[in-house]
Amino acid sequence: MSVGHYENFPVASRLVPARLRGAVVALYRFARAADDLADEGDASPEARLAALAAYDRALAEIAAGGTPPDPPFPALAAAVRAHGLPLSPLHDLVAAFRQDVTVVRYATYADLVDYCRRSANPVGRLLLALYRAETPANGSASDAICTGLQLTNFWQDVASDWERGRVYLPQEDLARFGVAEESIRARRADGRWRALMAFETARARALLQSGRPLARALPFRLGLELSAVIEGGLRILARIDAVGGDVFARRPVLTARDWCAVAYHALVSTRTAAA
Repeated sequence: MSVGHYENFPVASRLVPARLRGAVVALYRFARAADDLADEGDASPEARLAALAAYDRALAEIAAGGTPPDPPFPALAAAVRAHGLPLSPLHDLVAAFRQDVTVVRYATYADLVDYCRRSANPVGRLLLALYRAETPANGSASDAICTGLQLTNFWQDVASDWERGRVYLPQEDLARFGVAEESIRARRADGRWRALMAFETARARALLQSGRPLARALPFRLGLELSAVIEGGLRILARIDAVGGDVFARRPVLTARDWCAVAYHALVSTRTAAA
């Protein structure tokens, strides 16, 4: 399942074949470290952008056959070479983290989805490459899942993102539902806010559901892990809906009982698909 700051990346659980786990960990550590450069600490925007530019240069060095000496690059270079992984999705991730430094509002849903194309979808594309499961259909399903998970994380973290100065809710959606940013600042979950959040969770849910065929296209163990990731995202969305979109009073998280339900539904759906 997904953990840590970079929540769209699965940890290399025992469901992943042992020969692939090291590569998954290397990719995760790269993504998390780059994400932290954009989000963590008190560095200036200029310093954050310079650090991310260094990540792009390190990726170029790997592409040229070199191995940058500092973590997380030695393990990443080894994974790229051992499994023939593409570097363009890694550059896309860096571009998205760079955007996090400079862009704090999104005018339209299309703009937000374009951000997710670089901040989330590369994760799935890298894993498909690692699993040797790259097809047009699988890629489309993976993109839907990754974007759905990213949106779920945004709606889960509206309050904490506000503290960072960011609003991922599209401005066009705020206007459509008559919600001003003052509602976020005031942590006000009134009727208009509830309607807005119900709209956003439904859109994220539809994306996750549309990606389900990918779990059936993968080998059983990998499909089981992906099913669990999808179920976890759906469960978070259900938690948001259950509190009427009030993500201010308490950040929606999964309980031990939720995780049991996630595991059960993932197993049932994967077994049904394999039958």
